[in-house]
Amino acid sequence: MSSYPVLRMRRLRAHAWSRAMVAEHLVTPADLIWPLFICEGQGMEEPIASLPGVSRWSVDRIGAKAKEARDLGIPCIALFPNTPGGLRSDDAREALNADNLICRAVRTTKDAAPEVGVLTDVALDPYTAHGHDGLTDAAGAVLNDDTVKVLAEQALVQAQAGADIVAPSDMMDGRVGAIRSALEQAGHVNVQIMAYAAKYASAFYGPFRDAVGSRGLLKGDKKTYQMDPANADEALREVALDLAEGADSVMVKPGLPYLDIVRRVKERFAVPVFAYQVSGEYAMIEAAAAAGAGDRDALLVETLLAFKRAGCSGVLTYHAPVAARLLS
Repeated sequence: MSSYPVLRMRRLRAHAWSRAMVAEHLVTPADLIWPLFICEGQGMEEPIASLPGVSRWSVDRIGAKAKEARDLGIPCIALFPNTPGGLRSDDAREALNADNLICRAVRTTKDAAPEVGVLTDVALDPYTAHGHDGLTDAAGAVLNDDTVKVLAEQALVQAQAGADIVAPSDMMDGRVGAIRSALEQAGHVNVQIMAYAAKYASAFYGPFRDAVGSRGLLKGDKKTYQMDPANADEALREVALDLAEGADSVMVKPGLPYLDIVRRVKERFAVPVFAYQVSGEYAMIEAAAAAGAGDRDALLVETLLAFKRAGCSGVLTYHAPVAARLLS
């Protein structure tokens, strides 16, 4: 009898069928949420230079993207507006316009593919002239409670347009409770809240700001409301508060640099946890592939598996249609 140990770990890896049979985690198109950018105009597709392969779409073309998501098995899309500069203001009043870009896009997507979920961003930075996620005082400080009142109204406007999930990304204290109360009082009891519960003041957001037209507008930074990348325990406090206030699911943003946060949140709370594979992460994968430093498809699938392994219920990613085709 051989003196070699009885257990050989490589036995289960020897064949593709065996590896598939014992795989601990699986990614499918149903794990994906596809973020899409909306612009004004007719028949418009505006490529975003810092996000190669990603475009802004006019409202009349967004229905086709919803149908594409449906056909690929992607269950949900997330909509973000590129608000024209003339409609941006210090009080972000365009956010409350029931006929703004997002509301029109929601109605169009629900008409085109009613079986696809629609997630909308609740935050004021696409609508403010100064680029902050909230209202500011004369000194430029972001006002928490005044902002929360507007956010609750904004969420209600989006729900009335047909949004299935409202996702407050602003990081104001108390906004989830205010939004939940507004939705309940208005009869929108089945509209979900996916809270950006642990959103960090990250360097990975640059291309997104290009996509929504806010780059260059921001006065100062967002460190007084978005989280410090040095902190992890604080993320658990943020998640606990949002769940107590009525969030149905929570999000960690960015994604790969914060997988430790995803794991800790999942283990502590056992609730649906999502991660946002943000624009900078997408751009790095595309840049690596373009430079010949890695295979784009392999890099993408491996990162998505990392999210699932860490505990994610799903991932918001600009690679969603590419990934769905690969995973199918």
